[in-house]
Amino acid sequence: MENTITTFRQLYYTCKETNKKIYEAALDYEASKGENTEYKVRLQAKKSLDAMKSAIKTGLCSTESSPSGLSGNDCDKLQKRFKDYGAILGSTAQKIMTYTLATSEQNLRMGTIVACPTAGSCGIVPAVLIAYAEDYNITENDQINALITAGEIGRIVSVKMALAGAVGGCQAECGVASAMASAALTQMRGGNIKQIINASALVLKNVLGLTCDPVCGLVEIPCVKRNSFLAIHAVTASELAMANIISKIPADEIVDAMEQTGKLMSPLLKESSQGGLAKTKTAIALEKNILG
Repeated sequence: MENTITTFRQLYYTCKETNKKIYEAALDYEASKGENTEYKVRLQAKKSLDAMKSAIKTGLCSTESSPSGLSGNDCDKLQKRFKDYGAILGSTAQKIMTYTLATSEQNLRMGTIVACPTAGSCGIVPAVLIAYAEDYNITENDQINALITAGEIGRIVSVKMALAGAVGGCQAECGVASAMASAALTQMRGGNIKQIINASALVLKNVLGLTCDPVCGLVEIPCVKRNSFLAIHAVTASELAMANIISKIPADEIVDAMEQTGKLMSPLLKESSQGGLAKTKTAIALEKNILG
């Protein structure tokens, strides 16, 4: 019989009662559906992890412009900057910022990426997970555990609301990706179940109302650079959670607030490119120049 976990509260108490980690509870859930064995789930997670690493590696070496010409060389610019002047937040943050741009720009070049949870937010989870793993010698097995943990966070949010900018704005895309990344990071740092869930809650609480208003209807402006911002956002949440700083509003209630916010948000600000940033004077000029 399928053991369905649909809320963060259920996840927490399931883990506590069974003395299991979040990734172990997630593996049990997948196995309970009768579609996948634990081995198959871990194998798929490894394939995703390998694809994430490949996208970063390729993206770091490329300056090819996107078809629109709006982006493509920001990662190269940042690497050159860091070569001369290190990031004030340290070497791991430096990697995170460059890895997000590398992955996001690869997406725009039609390279292979992992939608986590969407293509527009594809740089956040890989950058945080892989940069930390490299700098702190995290084993591949533990990286897979972290990725499964991230996936479980995204799955539970998706029970309540669609993870799409057209439905909930970018809070449902880059926002949820940041929550997933914070969970993965906190897992790798040895955080407990409460800290992992709380890290996700802290992220989500602070992205409420984030709009999806891409310039020219393309997943480029502000999407590419937003990935870097929300990746660092994930790190901040993990740091707070590891210090046992608690979100006063529980994670499930925050997701309820996200769903309500998405419904209240104007359709003009939900991926339609008919309002907000997409209708600034410069954006309109770019649209005329690129799209005619």
